[in-house]
Amino acid sequence: MPRLTISLTDRTHRALKEAAVRQGRSMGSLIEESLELRGILPTDTAREIVARARSSAGLNDDEAMAIAVRETRLHRAGRDG
Repeated sequence: MPRLTISLTDRTHRALKEAAVRQGRSMGSLIEESLELRGILPTDTAREIVARARSSAGLNDDEAMAIAVRETRLHRAGRDG
């Protein structure tokens, strides 16, 4: 697994560490989840969304892309479609 070094303010680091302890998780898993919730995902993920939409509904490329964009926006906003 790749490693990354980041700089945080003392306040943010302390808040992250406290949240990890409260949730019984690692700081890294909280950061990774936060990035995913902000939409920081590999391009392949978007392609997978389009492929699932097309296969389940028999859509053309434009229809499938419209659904994928809508669902991605809903997911990023924390809502289910």
